[in-house]
Amino acid sequence: QVQLVESGGGLVQAGGSLRLSCAASGIIFRINNMGWYRQAPGKQRELVATITSGGSTNYADSVKGRFTISRDNAKKMVYLQMNSLKPEDTAVYYCNANIQMLATWDPTEHWGQGTQVTVSS
Repeated sequence: QVQLVESGGGLVQAGGSLRLSCAASGIIFRINNMGWYRQAPGKQRELVATITSGGSTNYADSVKGRFTISRDNAKKMVYLQMNSLKPEDTAVYYCNANIQMLATWDPTEHWGQGTQVTVSS
């Protein structure tokens, strides 16, 4: 089994910063892409940022220049540094990873349980 556990969410004022972390554990042969998604009340889950195993990144237009995704392959962790936060960034943030559990298995998608980020105006 594989587990993704997020941490670092909380309440922050507009203009503030938060750093989210996500740790992968369990039966893991290889972690491919990792990423962060978010879901605000009444809205669909949306992509925030992704990062490949080689470090190439992709961001939603709404967070470009404010958020930075990074990963530590040795520690099996992915991070999201969020600066200049806005009230519209309020959502539950989910960690995602494409993981190959065994060398002979196809990779599968895995999700964390989510962490709440609330930005007050």
